[in-house]
Amino acid sequence: MFFEMRGAFVVLAAAIASLDASASGCAASQTQSQPLSSSQSLTLDMAINQVRNASPRVRLQALESRALGAEADQASRRLNPVLSLEVENFAGGGTREGFREADTTLAVEQTFRLGNKRTLSERARRAQAALATAECAVIQREVELQAAILFAELSAALEMNALAEESAELATTVSDTVAKRVEAGAAAPPELSRAMTDRALSKTGLYEAEAQIAEKRYALASLWGSSEPEFSNPVLMVISDVDTPSETTHPRLAASRAALDMRQAQTRLDETAAIPDITVSAGIRRFEATDDQALVAGVSVPLPLFDRGQDQARATAFRAEAAALHRKAIEQELLADQRSAVAALKAAEAQLSLLVDEALPEAESAYDSSLRGYEVGRFDLTSVLNARAALIRVRSTVIEARLNRNIQDLKLRSLISAAPFTGVTQ
Repeated sequence: MFFEMRGAFVVLAAAIASLDASASGCAASQTQSQPLSSSQSLTLDMAINQVRNASPRVRLQALESRALGAEADQASRRLNPVLSLEVENFAGGGTREGFREADTTLAVEQTFRLGNKRTLSERARRAQAALATAECAVIQREVELQAAILFAELSAALEMNALAEESAELATTVSDTVAKRVEAGAAAPPELSRAMTDRALSKTGLYEAEAQIAEKRYALASLWGSSEPEFSNPVLMVISDVDTPSETTHPRLAASRAALDMRQAQTRLDETAAIPDITVSAGIRRFEATDDQALVAGVSVPLPLFDRGQDQARATAFRAEAAALHRKAIEQELLADQRSAVAALKAAEAQLSLLVDEALPEAESAYDSSLRGYEVGRFDLTSVLNARAALIRVRSTVIEARLNRNIQDLKLRSLISAAPFTGVTQ
């Protein structure tokens, strides 16, 4: 059994209590991934690391997170002062002709954002960036699971290819046995034709198996943005046992917490709309008529008589409440998904065990007995062909059951952040 399920529910409950929206994987996606070697067999860890570092979906979201971080830096900047030059009472008539009676004012104006708006604006932007990072981790986990499942399907396709080769060999063995009996006069020539037809049909399975391998290879390579699968086929599907799953928060749970933090930060910012900003100006005025100078100063404050931003603050408060409800729903959904995954894994384990321990030995015994019986004339050719077909069918079902067990195991590991979804290469 690939996965030790004891204490799995406790692990997710502990993960729910740990709410760090970590994005180390998305941060790592900014690094250059090591190229795969066509001479080296692909492993599950290699496939996971490749999509973690090179997936276009992950990199796009990581760049968006960095862009929001830059916007947060921008939000922390103070407003620029305004320099103004104003000339009055010039180019008129009479004594106002030209600039002889002009008044010239040079002033500097600065707006101050009251209510701690600048800090709160930066925090709101930081919260948006944190949410984007958390969503990047969600996308990364989805792509990692896609890669793991495709890896399992590629391994199964390779097993199916080996089974197709074995099926062709068994069909050849049967046809050779029939040929000997025909030569000895113990069997009619039409039986050899039936056996040769069965051998030809069995070889067609090789083409289908090879097509499946190519399909899975290209699909896997596309996850890390490559059009060519430049890697060697894996030898077999291997997932190391896990005694204690990681207590890392599931990315979806971390993202729901980040969404709540973002809404709360935006609510605090919108509440400051009721506090008006103040604009202060100071400068010097020159009177051309008397060649005198004087200081000027001013203060302007908008009067919050009609719009105090209360409706926008109310809207963001509602969204914050919705985010809190969404977070609780995600907790319950993850717990339900885990329980479902555990049940599915147990069922897949039981099915595989039944096939391997009971069905497969019986099918092998039936084929061996029918072939030996045919050699001595106790059974007819139909019994041999049916037994061979049944054996191949059971072995194919075993491969499919093993694939299903592996997929259910990977889904459960993904839910509780167990290897290979921990972000640490084994």
